Amino acid sequence: MVRFPVPTTNHVFPPKPSNCNSDLLSKARQCLSFLKLCCSKKHLYQIHAQIQVSGLQNDAQILKELVRFCTLSSSKNLTYARSILCNYVNDSVPIPWNNLIRGYAWSDRPREAVWVLIDMKRRGIKPTEFTYPFVLKACAEISGLNEGMQVQANVTKSGLDSDVYTNNNLVRFYGSCRRKRDACKVFDDMCERSVVSWNVIITVCVENLWLGEAVGYFVKMKDLGFEPDKTTMLVVLSACTELGNLSLGKWVHLQLIERGTVLNCQLGTALIDMYAKCGAVGYARLLFGRMEEINVWTWSAMILGLAQHGYAEEALELFSNMKNSSISPNYVTFLGVLCACNHAGMVEDGYRYFHEMEHVHGIKPMRIHYHTMADILARAGHLKEAYTFIMNMPFQPNPIVLRALLSASSIHDAKYQDGVGNEVRRRLLELEPRGSQNLVIVANKYAEVGMWEKVSNVRRFMTNVGLKKMKGMSWVELGGSIRRFYSGYDSKVELAGIYQILETLNLHMKVLNF
Repeated sequence: MVRFPVPTTNHVFPPKPSNCNSDLLSKARQCLSFLKLCCSKKHLYQIHAQIQVSGLQNDAQILKELVRFCTLSSSKNLTYARSILCNYVNDSVPIPWNNLIRGYAWSDRPREAVWVLIDMKRRGIKPTEFTYPFVLKACAEISGLNEGMQVQANVTKSGLDSDVYTNNNLVRFYGSCRRKRDACKVFDDMCERSVVSWNVIITVCVENLWLGEAVGYFVKMKDLGFEPDKTTMLVVLSACTELGNLSLGKWVHLQLIERGTVLNCQLGTALIDMYAKCGAVGYARLLFGRMEEINVWTWSAMILGLAQHGYAEEALELFSNMKNSSISPNYVTFLGVLCACNHAGMVEDGYRYFHEMEHVHGIKPMRIHYHTMADILARAGHLKEAYTFIMNMPFQPNPIVLRALLSASSIHDAKYQDGVGNEVRRRLLELEPRGSQNLVIVANKYAEVGMWEKVSNVRRFMTNVGLKKMKGMSWVELGGSIRRFYSGYDSKVELAGIYQILETLNLHMKVLNF
C-alpha cells in the first residue's frame, strides 16, 4: 500500500491551524507523482484507494492521469478505466474519454470504442479532433461500414471535416471496407494533405490490389511536389512486386540512389523481393551480397526468389548458410525451401525439411506449407501418397490443392490408377460445383480417356448455367507499362498492327521451313 507521510507533532511549538485546501492540493500533487511512477496494476489499485480516501476522486487532473495509465500503459486495464469514467461526476473533460477510445481502438475489442463514443455523446461531452481518428480506426478494424459512415456524418456536423488526421483515418477506414470510390473521394476532396496522407491512399490501393491507382497516386504525389519518404517507397515497391513491373521497380530504386537514401534492412529486403519476383534474380543476388545488415526476412526473400525461378541448389545452399548464421528461419524461409525441393523433385528432402520445420524450429506448418508438400509428391508421381497427405492435414483441403492434384494426375495418372483422379474430381466438384476452372479440368480428364459423352455433358452443363472457360492470358512489359494479351480475337483497333506483324512473321517462318 502506498502511504502518505504522517506529519509529526512539534512539542516545542504548538501546531498551526491547517488549511484544508492546501492539504488537499498537497495530497493531489503526491497522488499525481505516484501515478507517474506507477508501474503495475497492484500499485494502481493502491494509489486509487488513497485517492478515494483523500476525497480526490473528482479531481480532473488525477482522473486524466488514472485513465491514461489504465488505457495507454503496458499494464493497461480498459474495463477499470471505463468504470472510473462512468463514476466520475464532472463529465466535461474529453481527454480521458479520448484516451479510453484510443485504448479500445488498439485492443482486441475495437468495437467498444464505438460504444464509448456513444456514451460520451450521451453524457453531453463534445468529441474533439482527437476523438474521431481512433473511432474510425476501430471501425476499420471491425469493417463496420455503417458505423464508420455515421462517424463521418458526425465529423462533418462537428466542422472537423478539414482535419488532416481525421481524413487520413477516414481514407484508411474506407479502404478496410474495400470501398474504393469512397476512399478516393475523401482523399481527392481533402483541402490539406501531408506525406502521411499520400502514404495512406497508396497503401489502401496496394492492400486492395488497386495497383494501377496506387502507381497513379505515387506519380501525382511527385508531380505536386511532395517528397516521398521511406514508407512511400516501401509501399510502391510492394505495388511493383504485385504488378511484376520491373521497370517501375528499377525507377523507384534509382530514386532512392539519387536521393542518397541509406538502404536499411526493410528497404533492402523490399528491393530484393521486388527484383526476385519480377524475374531479375541477378539484381536480387547482387543487392543481397552488398547489404550490410540483413534479417530473417532478407534471407527468406532471397531463398524464395531463387527457389521460384528454379535455382533450387543455390536456394538450399543459401538456407544452409543461414542456419550457420545467428538468424533462425521463419515460415517464409521454409516456404522457399519447400519450393526449391518442389522444382528439383527432391521428395525425401522435402519430407525432411517439412519435419524439421516443426520439430526442430518449432514452426507450425501453415496451409501453404502443406499444399507445397503435397505438390512435391504429386509432381513426382506419388499421387496416392499426395492424396493421403492432404486428407490427413489438420484442415480440410480446399479447391486450390485439389486442382493441383487433379492436374498432376493428368500427367502421371491418365487412366485413374488407384482411383485417385476420380476421388479428387468428386471432392473438387462437391466444394465448387459451378467452378468453371474445375469443370474444364474435369472435361479434359474425360477427353484424355475417350469418354466423349461425359465431355459433352460437362460442356453442355457449363453452357446452360452460363459458365465460360477463362481466357488464356499472357503479358509483356514495354516502356514501363504492362501489355496484356488474351487468347482469341481481340477487336481493339490498336492491336490490328500487332496481328499483322505476327502474321508476317508466321509467313516468314514457313518460307524458311521453321
